[in-house]
Amino acid sequence: MQIINSLQYNLVHCHIIFIAWVGMLGLIIGSFLNVVIYRLPIMLKVHWERECQTYLKQTSTLKHKLFNLFVPRSHCPHCETQIPLWLNIPLISYVFLRGKCHNCGAKISLRYPLVEILSCFASIVVAWRFGCSWQMLAALGLTWALIPLIFIDFDLQLLPDEIVLPLIWMGIFLNIFGLFNTLEHSVLGAICGYLSLWLVGFVFQLIRKVEGMGHGDFKLFAVFGAWLGFEYLPLIILGASLFGSIIGGIFLLAKKYPLSKPIPFGPYLIAAGWAMILWGKTILGWYLQFIRF
Repeated sequence: MQIINSLQYNLVHCHIIFIAWVGMLGLIIGSFLNVVIYRLPIMLKVHWERECQTYLKQTSTLKHKLFNLFVPRSHCPHCETQIPLWLNIPLISYVFLRGKCHNCGAKISLRYPLVEILSCFASIVVAWRFGCSWQMLAALGLTWALIPLIFIDFDLQLLPDEIVLPLIWMGIFLNIFGLFNTLEHSVLGAICGYLSLWLVGFVFQLIRKVEGMGHGDFKLFAVFGAWLGFEYLPLIILGASLFGSIIGGIFLLAKKYPLSKPIPFGPYLIAAGWAMILWGKTILGWYLQFIRF
């Protein structure tokens, strides 16, 4: 009996250590996600401007300076001083510097530590839910890809294809091996996810003569259809609408969001879809029991 208790203690202890390591990895990844959130929209803007100039046969006025997710090195956006490695430690550096640049004293946005904390927390939840498994690895990758989409969509009402489209194909590929659902349900989920929101947007535009939803939302919904299957889509759209109504209402009441500015739907889709990735079967079971009464 003592041996069994000792083994159980060691297993629990190892599981806690494993989750802690995943959380630390999430913190490090979160630092890189801040780079993606800041740089990817700039990279896309430069690319689109060059494409327009090429199409119009105009001479490019843009400087061909190397700029991507890795070059140049991290620097202060105010004084452009490079940040040394010892001051680029996730979360710790922000606390040590008291939220200010070490060179010019300019304030560092609170978003940087928030993204790192969000990535850390979400990684811990995924590791706790799935344990050491292929599902955990897949869910971690999806989680880390979704976090930049939340902030880019809030800032620019943009869900970049460079992130969204690979996620659709990844979901279908993983379900070849039945990781979250069958391949047939995955393909149908991607199709139904895209077409259902496209149809809603089309009807809205037909009636109101304005776009009510961006095409990025259609593709994002297809992502969750590809990962989870078509049967989870109604719950995701229901949850997203509920999250959007509550959080959007709070922002409007607090006057933190101007009425003239479109409210992005992507972050709420992501919140609902991520919850379904983790607890989809449980939530679906509750929902089916509820509608029977």
